Amino acid sequence: MKKLLLTSTGFTNEKIGERFSSLINKRPDEIKVVFVPTAAREDIEWKYVEESKQELIDIGICVDNLNVLDLDRKYSYEDLADYDAMYVCGGNTFYLLKKIKENGFDQVMKEFIKNDKVYVGVSAGSIIPGPDIGIAEPFDVNDVGLIDFSSLNIVDFVVSPHYVEEEKEIVDNFIKNVDYKVIPITDDQAVEVIDEQVLIIE
Repeated sequence: MKKLLLTSTGFTNEKIGERFSSLINKRPDEIKVVFVPTAAREDIEWKYVEESKQELIDIGICVDNLNVLDLDRKYSYEDLADYDAMYVCGGNTFYLLKKIKENGFDQVMKEFIKNDKVYVGVSAGSIIPGPDIGIAEPFDVNDVGLIDFSSLNIVDFVVSPHYVEEEKEIVDNFIKNVDYKVIPITDDQAVEVIDEQVLIIE
């Protein structure tokens, strides 16, 4: 069963954190999480990474059950098979996708989700499960020279995180030029995917 929670800012809306807990049939202190902070390269982004980590601890997850991955090394699915969830932080979407593809972690992520694990995305981490990351172009700097924007294609839509009314024209213009669905979400919303069922949490 495919289970994803695609957010702008993690569990700042308590309903999203509650939903995460309910998707995993374990006590919070038994839940093991793979934590991927790779997209964060600047101090302000690392501040949000620490907040995300704290949110997981606040819902009862033990620090010792958080495995922080360094995507400068390779991982296999077998390395992560004992974990219940993967939490992919925000930051620069282009850098994140480049690192994931470079070491084959995209295939590990697909295998992880296919095996009934929960995937949580924050901002950039919510964009990459879609067909491509073009929606990030007006907002993130592509300073890694990424040319191929095709992404994981785990879901058939793209999330546009941190949506505010002032960005409506930008998002609307993007939507006109793509052949897939775009779902804008505010900082208090999330997209929940259970197999083919898609629900907005707010």
